[in-house]
Amino acid sequence: MPTLDDPPATLPPTTSGRLTGRLGLVLVVLLVAQFMLAVDFSILNVALPVIGRGLGFSLGGLQWIATSFALAAAGFTLLFGRIADIVGRRRLFLAGLAVLGAASLVGGLAVDPAMLLTARVAQGLATAAVTPAGLSLLTSSFPEGPLRDRALGLNGALMSAGFTAGAVLGGVLTDLLSWRWSFFLNVPVAVVVLIIAPTVISESRDETRPRLDLPGALAVTLGLLSLVYGLTTAGEYGFGTTRALGGLLAGVALLAAFYFVEKGSPQPLVPVRILRRRTVVVGNLAGLLAFVTETSLVFLMTLYLQKVLGFSPLAAGLSFGVLGLGTVTGGVGAARVIGRIGTTGTLVTGGLIQAAATVALVGLGDSRSWLWLLLTATFVGGVGNMLVIVGFMVTATSGLPDAEQGMATGMATMSQQIGITMGTPIMSAVVTARAGGATDPAVILHAVSLAVLVNAAVVLAGAVLAGVFLRARKDA
Repeated sequence: MPTLDDPPATLPPTTSGRLTGRLGLVLVVLLVAQFMLAVDFSILNVALPVIGRGLGFSLGGLQWIATSFALAAAGFTLLFGRIADIVGRRRLFLAGLAVLGAASLVGGLAVDPAMLLTARVAQGLATAAVTPAGLSLLTSSFPEGPLRDRALGLNGALMSAGFTAGAVLGGVLTDLLSWRWSFFLNVPVAVVVLIIAPTVISESRDETRPRLDLPGALAVTLGLLSLVYGLTTAGEYGFGTTRALGGLLAGVALLAAFYFVEKGSPQPLVPVRILRRRTVVVGNLAGLLAFVTETSLVFLMTLYLQKVLGFSPLAAGLSFGVLGLGTVTGGVGAARVIGRIGTTGTLVTGGLIQAAATVALVGLGDSRSWLWLLLTATFVGGVGNMLVIVGFMVTATSGLPDAEQGMATGMATMSQQIGITMGTPIMSAVVTARAGGATDPAVILHAVSLAVLVNAAVVLAGAVLAGVFLRARKDA
């Protein structure tokens, strides 16, 4: 079995270094779908107050527009990843896209909170199905080596850029047209992908057709739902509240139960031997921390831009275009970096770059003359973060047979979505603990600076984790 830093195996000319016409079309279709899903995570954030006024949401109910999506997307992703292995990845990919298009149409036509939240849950379920299915189609279409690394780099870059683009698009669409276009935008894209995908993407599944491990699926799904609920509740009410603690403890208990269920299952959802693979465990932890830190940094810098510098939501969103450029730059160059220093070196180097860029943001002041520092640091940090994300994707899916790619990419997607969900509540709790209910810009600036330091420490921990445990594997 290859190690992380072994040279790639020799591949046929059509797949070793060249992207054939058909593979190029496969890549475009899958990347467009993944970009659209990433946009959905953030496109409504800026529009929440407008939606609340238009549909009659209470102030406390607004957070459920995001939470309902996150609960479904993170809670069901591992289950759908395994279902993709059984029923066929292309089949689940297309079914999920159809649900996403229909749910987006319903969301855009919503007339009350119940209709909108139903659409958001359906969008989350569609995301939980399409993301791991699409990613496993990508990894099974491109053999391990430079071509897969390049494809994963582009995928990671567009996913991260999509999260940033969502904030920008949400502001532009809400200001120029209506928040409803944040939903409607998905419909034509889904239709086009549904028309093209069946003609270029081959079906991929585990030919042994294993039975679905229902006890394991129930334990992991309820555990993830509880964990995400506890985290989102903590972001609103604090980690010491009964609801937050109850959700977090229930999530931990159910995930522990999941491990023991899998240990005794003849056909487990996730084989315990996979959970014992250092590349899978450490790779997913590194990826989770990468998503925790970069997405929550967007939240912290939004606070800084709006509460300290007085930017409008649209201007703040546009400021993150530089971060998007950084992530695209990192994603495009990641395959070349992996080819030179290996995946472990890429994980560590990317983490150190991101940590240094994040620490630099502690120097931000209370005037707009400091904007140059924010733009420079977020660009550099975006490059480093994307090196980590691509390194994590390659690490967590390498050395596994095609029959287990849906499960492996399901775990990777789960790490991504939980990381996105965890980051903002954690950093919000740090800011709230330091600033309390203060509205003074100086107090908020100090609170944001503390949270930035915590963010940088988490990034550094991920780099150390990868360097120690994955390097130890190579030297063993």
